[in-house]
Amino acid sequence: MTITRRKMLIGGLDRLLSSLAAVVPFLGAARAEAAAVATDPAWRLSDAAWRQRLSPEAFQVLRREGTEAPFSSPLTREHRRGVFVCAGCRLPLFSSKAKYDSGTGWPSFWQPLPQALGTQRDFRLILPRTEYHCRRCGGHQGHVFNDGPRPTGQRFCNNGVALSFQPD
Repeated sequence: MTITRRKMLIGGLDRLLSSLAAVVPFLGAARAEAAAVATDPAWRLSDAAWRQRLSPEAFQVLRREGTEAPFSSPLTREHRRGVFVCAGCRLPLFSSKAKYDSGTGWPSFWQPLPQALGTQRDFRLILPRTEYHCRRCGGHQGHVFNDGPRPTGQRFCNNGVALSFQPD
């Protein structure tokens, strides 16, 4: 696959703005705490417990709402039948039937599994976006945009490190 200037710009801009949000206090101040709080009390773990369960990269994305580099996840190229689960708690989030190649460099889906995700507004890049997270453990997964394929017209742009794949 070739990397176009558009893909590089999108990925670079997203990483730059995410980095700025970590450094400039008012950009990070709008970080919603709801994503860090699990809806299932059994999954309200301390940072130390999450660090033991997750790789450093997965911890940064799932618990600190980070963004992985575009085109870095092998799950972008995963085409087998199965289910994509939260890397934090293993809750099934997406069917492989809803996965498609958006060309953005992150695993993308046009529809989540029922009752799998929670959403909230994210103002870290100043302009509002819709963030989504795992309903069970609260782990940040990515953002949803209205530029996806039919039938939903949505693109759930997911960090690959926040997912695990379970083949059928």
